[in-house]
Amino acid sequence: MVQSEITLYAVKLLLGAVAAFLAILLWSRTRDAAWMSLVAGAVTGYAGLVYEMLEKIGIITGVGITLWGLSLSTWLFAIVPGIFIIIAFAILLSRSK
Repeated sequence: MVQSEITLYAVKLLLGAVAAFLAILLWSRTRDAAWMSLVAGAVTGYAGLVYEMLEKIGIITGVGITLWGLSLSTWLFAIVPGIFIIIAFAILLSRSK
């Protein structure tokens, strides 16, 4: 990895860790489905970032199943956080009627 990539990953990991930590603190204080979905999106997004970094430096490898050249786990970590955020916004929109 190039120095600029290392710096970018360090910043992403730091900010993602703060967001995930605060999301977990919020999770323990609320039982609202919309907020819990946003928390799950933040935590899975951070887990995906950690997974991507570990895969990039060669510590872990993707699952044997590939779709369009990417491992299944890479696809899941790319899709699941967005799904949680969509669910949260859908819940919030359904309440505003």
